[in-house]
Amino acid sequence: MVEVKTHRDHPASMDERVQKRRQNSGDAAHADYVVRGDKGTITNIHNSRVQQYGEGNKGEGDIHGHKRGVV
Repeated sequence: MVEVKTHRDHPASMDERVQKRRQNSGDAAHADYVVRGDKGTITNIHNSRVQQYGEGNKGEGDIHGHKRGVV
């Protein structure tokens, strides 16, 4: 039999700690789909699209002063 060692002075029970670890930590608010696996895995699927959050970064120019990567 395997012995599982835990901190007895931890404020949360083992079940609460496991549930906390199984939460979605990805960008679920902007995901097109959220897939939950049978072993507790969570995958956020973002369909390919051009999406900008916030102000665009104009970047700095090349050595000739031409802009590159302008959004």
